[in-house]
Amino acid sequence: MTAPVRFAILGFGNHAVRRLLPAFSRSEKVALTGMWRRDQEAAKKNCAEHGIAHCFATPEELVNSPEVDVVFITSPDAMHRDDTLMAINAGKAVLCEKPVSMNAAEASEMAAAAKAKGVLYGVAQNFRYNRSIDWMREQIAAGRIGTPQLAQAEYAYPADRAPRKWIMDPTLAAGGPIADVGVHCIDALRYILGEEVASVSTVAIKTKPEDRVEAIASLQMEMSGGVLANVNCNARAPYRTLLSFTGSDGVLVAESGFSVDRPVEVAVRKAGETLETVTIDNSDGYVRMLDAFARAFTGGESFAATGDDAVHNMAALDAAFRSWKTGAREKTV
Repeated sequence: MTAPVRFAILGFGNHAVRRLLPAFSRSEKVALTGMWRRDQEAAKKNCAEHGIAHCFATPEELVNSPEVDVVFITSPDAMHRDDTLMAINAGKAVLCEKPVSMNAAEASEMAAAAKAKGVLYGVAQNFRYNRSIDWMREQIAAGRIGTPQLAQAEYAYPADRAPRKWIMDPTLAAGGPIADVGVHCIDALRYILGEEVASVSTVAIKTKPEDRVEAIASLQMEMSGGVLANVNCNARAPYRTLLSFTGSDGVLVAESGFSVDRPVEVAVRKAGETLETVTIDNSDGYVRMLDAFARAFTGGESFAATGDDAVHNMAALDAAFRSWKTGAREKTV
């Protein structure tokens, strides 16, 4: 059996404990061999509790360690650029959390640096490895609903009660829910449809006097291929996600479309009649993402979420935030 690809997490926190550690434990292709977090006492406890061999004292020590093949960056958004460039310059492959940067200019710099250095660089858009999203993509490509005309992605969650307090700090986060989960919606629509975002018109609000980032937002997007899309993101509501596509010959819809915690029901409908319903389990989505990156690292395949994809996503986010500021529709280029 081939030795597992060795990952180290830079910026270890709640996401690593909740989502990544279970995925590493289920994979035979990857191993979590190291980590770094700012709070060194907490880091030592984490390493001891989860059997992580290398508890690095600094990010520099982590990226330069011969015991690490891939640096998985899960630090706050504002640190992604510097952390990624540091790892790339050390010759390490990088898997970076979304949103990959604070803006498209940073994302372009990161993608260019990886190409110049000749190292693998991908983005942890984990929903590209959800089986339900793969199935929806296949139905669209097969013409199951005809020519796509309208698309919708919705993501709600209670950010004000989440452990990641930094996501409401604009010095650390690229934005509120537009950047935090809206980027998942934008990426999923791009991936499923195979189309790009051309322009964005944004309405967003803050709900509390102390809010420093938007709390609720709605993005109306013009996409290539004649598709009009809506992205609704809400950081002040219970968890709920939705994916919906209307075509010239039918509708494809998935309530809880992004969920990895429970099976997702996807329905194909036409003229009010349900033609087919499938129930798909996404519980191995994070495992599939890690395994795919490991295969890409060893030369077996390409990774689904590239640095170039991140540039497109960040360009759409930039346009969304410009539109909120100007009140006008903004182009992505």
